[in-house]
Amino acid sequence: MQAKGRAFKYGDNVDTDVIIPARYLNSSDPAELATHCMEDIDNTFVKRVQKGDIIVATKNFGCGSSREHAPIAIKAAGVSCVIAETFARIAINIGLPIIECPEASKGIDEGDEVEVDFDSGMIYNRTKGTEFKGQAFPEFMQKIIKAEGLVNYINAQ
Repeated sequence: MQAKGRAFKYGDNVDTDVIIPARYLNSSDPAELATHCMEDIDNTFVKRVQKGDIIVATKNFGCGSSREHAPIAIKAAGVSCVIAETFARIAINIGLPIIECPEASKGIDEGDEVEVDFDSGMIYNRTKGTEFKGQAFPEFMQKIIKAEGLVNYINAQ
């Protein structure tokens, strides 16, 4: 399983209120949430993001409220993976892959073309010709991601 796309780079403490502002939580429609994803930190994100793109952040990505609206908005916007030094409570429950890798977080810049191999945990910065070793995704986690989340995975069993 792989992800491949352009990097959107953010700093420390990107909280769930920035990922999807609270004023839009009256909707649980993924497509609607996607139209407001990251708008308070990057008001051009939704216009620039393309299916497969990757968010790269530094420390404590996904802190704040533990609402699932945030990863749903990210995934519905087309983001295939989030790479960060550390994560807060944001989770794989909705099938959004996350990888902790401090070296990749530091070595990937805005706009770099990035590829992630979930089987090996390797992260490739194709723009700079560098590579980083993250943690490989166990087979059961890849099945959850392919099923588009934990509930879908369980229902298919």
